Amino acid sequence: MPSTIEFRRATLPNGLEIIAEVDPTAHSVAAGFFVRTGARDEITNLMGVSHFLEHMMFKGTATIDAHELNRRFDEMGARNNAYTSNELTCFHAHILPEFMDSGLRLLAQMMRPALRVSDFTTEKNVILEEIAMYKDSPFWVLYEEAIARHYGTHPMSHRVLGTTDSIQALERDQMAEYFNSRYSADNTCVALAGKIDFDACVAAITEECGTWQTTRPTRNTARPNVGGGRFEIRDAKVSRGYLIGIASAPAVADDQKYAAAILAQVLGAADNSRLHWALVEDGIAEDCQAAFDGHDGCGEYYVYASGDPEKLPTIERVIHEQIAALADSLEERDLERLRNKIATGATIAGEKPEGRMQRLGRHWTALREYATLDEEVRRITSVTLDDLRKVARAFPMTPVTLGTLLPASA
Repeated sequence: MPSTIEFRRATLPNGLEIIAEVDPTAHSVAAGFFVRTGARDEITNLMGVSHFLEHMMFKGTATIDAHELNRRFDEMGARNNAYTSNELTCFHAHILPEFMDSGLRLLAQMMRPALRVSDFTTEKNVILEEIAMYKDSPFWVLYEEAIARHYGTHPMSHRVLGTTDSIQALERDQMAEYFNSRYSADNTCVALAGKIDFDACVAAITEECGTWQTTRPTRNTARPNVGGGRFEIRDAKVSRGYLIGIASAPAVADDQKYAAAILAQVLGAADNSRLHWALVEDGIAEDCQAAFDGHDGCGEYYVYASGDPEKLPTIERVIHEQIAALADSLEERDLERLRNKIATGATIAGEKPEGRMQRLGRHWTALREYATLDEEVRRITSVTLDDLRKVARAFPMTPVTLGTLLPASA
């Protein structure tokens, strides 16, 4: 049966792009504003400004206060939220088709916040509390320090939340300047999915966003020199031992990313992986995982484990042994199982307009190209054992940055 989904695209004179997967059989609609800016686009002393701005968007515009903004979304029954990463910031809503015009317009208006000093001052304390909360998570403490050391002076080392010092020092006018330079029409993509009238959506977006400025923002996408060596953190609040290792991996634009994702799952998926059987099932570690993350111009693998502090040297040894043996131990059953698992996950996520909108917006923001869900699943399922071995040779998973978090010395 032929697909009912149609891809549509339009570009406003100011450079704002609108893309959509129109599905007349869907029962809901989803919209997202994807801004191609994140922690890696900040100067170091403004670290965390992108995430802080995400919070400020919900504080209202010059004509709509925070309470009114939330009330309007709530009256539509919208499922709306936002998130910030190293490379993009997204503001999105999932609603019924009859609310598409009003919901889309409200999202667009929200994208031009008032940035009131009073709101900025209040929200700064919220951000500082969020940073403090993450300091209580052993994984995040270790991961953020490892990434910072791994990428060194490259902006990929920046922490999405920023640091206590960078947020405390941030001023409202610095945020406004960053907003004006990066939240521009030519740095924004609107992704739509579901039962929508595309032409009507374009008309609404043109009316709301047609006067947005064009700024031609840039980004450093050169693959950085990496490697932070070994480090150790001691913390009186922890009683277990934690280990993380970081290694270089394919960029998001590299076709090897599909093989890299599968290879990382073979090594460290939550269950039925090499590390799970060698560490958790043998009672050496309490938790272990490995993952791949592709970025604009670079990427990384990470491997993480936790357990008895006295067993950490053994855990590290087993991890190195499993990585060293990985390429030669690969079997067709590993590949088939994980191809199907990843393809299933992608397909399930794409069954709802919300999932399709997110895949569409993230893919377009990163690569400026469109691929159907079927095409992406085909790319995943076409990965071969040779592809896995090739990416293992091109991007060895042996950590070049390795850190441990241990209880404070007695």
